[in-house]
Amino acid sequence: MKDRLKVGIGTDAFPPTTDGISNVAQNYASQINSKLGEAVVITPKNPNQLDYKYDYEIFRYKSWWFPSKEGYSIGWPFKDELHQAIIDMNFDILHSHAPLATSYYFRRVAEKKKIPVVLTYHTKYEYDIDRRVPTKPARDFAYNFLRNNINAADEVWVTSEGTVDSLRKIGYTGDYIVMPNGCDLPIMNVSESDIAMIKRKHNVPQGIPIFLYSGRMIWYKNIELIIDACAKLKQDGKDFRLIMLGFGADENAIKHRIVKSGLKDKVIWTGKILDRQEIQGYYGIADLLLFPSVFDTNGLVVREAAACATPSLLVRNSCAAEGITDCETGFLCFESAHSIAATLERIMDNKSLLKKVGQKAQTDIYISWDEAVQKAFDRYKIVIENFYKK
Repeated sequence: MKDRLKVGIGTDAFPPTTDGISNVAQNYASQINSKLGEAVVITPKNPNQLDYKYDYEIFRYKSWWFPSKEGYSIGWPFKDELHQAIIDMNFDILHSHAPLATSYYFRRVAEKKKIPVVLTYHTKYEYDIDRRVPTKPARDFAYNFLRNNINAADEVWVTSEGTVDSLRKIGYTGDYIVMPNGCDLPIMNVSESDIAMIKRKHNVPQGIPIFLYSGRMIWYKNIELIIDACAKLKQDGKDFRLIMLGFGADENAIKHRIVKSGLKDKVIWTGKILDRQEIQGYYGIADLLLFPSVFDTNGLVVREAAACATPSLLVRNSCAAEGITDCETGFLCFESAHSIAATLERIMDNKSLLKKVGQKAQTDIYISWDEAVQKAFDRYKIVIENFYKK
């Protein structure tokens, strides 16, 4: 087995589309190309793409693009010449990061030339299917499409044990490997001067608790629970600020709900931020990350917060809370606004506890992309060996 491998990193989301899977694909490609081998990102075309900014190859295939806030393209990998283009690149292994168009693309390639394929199942796709697909025949088609793409992979990876429940709902009954994601933010304590500068920028009073939500602005991440819990805190006379960092399809509706809940003076909207150093500043200013999502399978933001010694408040038994010990490496609550509010009232003014738990999270749950991709790369070699043994 050769030490250096050529890897096709397949993803349906890549900048200018920004989400968790886009972040993962970038870090896999960057880490592999820097010291492990050669990686080529394989992703649908996007009219706003700026691929010249990356120091590795990006292969774009035909897509349909519809203007939207999130900017997703729909891959269209059906032409034979596209399949031959991948074959001609002589990949050692293909790694798809979603069971969608690009996974189907890899299936079509494998029909012509056998190349081992790994698929990482990152997100609970049944949420989107059940919410967005209006008829049962169309939902059945969507489930079958995902299941067939998953079954076609030579090895299936998940980012947490809890993700397996979603795989089973899709109908996958095979084996899997847990392969956690890393964090691209370095471990650091944001300086007091940078914290003071951000506070001045947003007119944050000294001494009050600062909460942070970071992620896509979509209702099914339980943002409504955050709003209702913060409304309860305000009714109880508590002062605080809630920073909303991110953007998404439900952003306007979320803003309307915040105003309706009487929280306009308590909430800070950062707008869309892509600069990772600037994002790290907001993690550094926060006393606590609020992330009550039960949708996310891993929760990259929890590790990003931990990089800055900022603890997270998570829903007990959620995937994002996997590996978190209550009041040691994070805080756990139940999936309700009442439980979130009660937990916040108990801990929000206890600065020493928040600091201690944040520092423990930094040492115990943080994992760098360097470590995560090295582990994945070592597994690639086992997948390839098993593939050719068969």
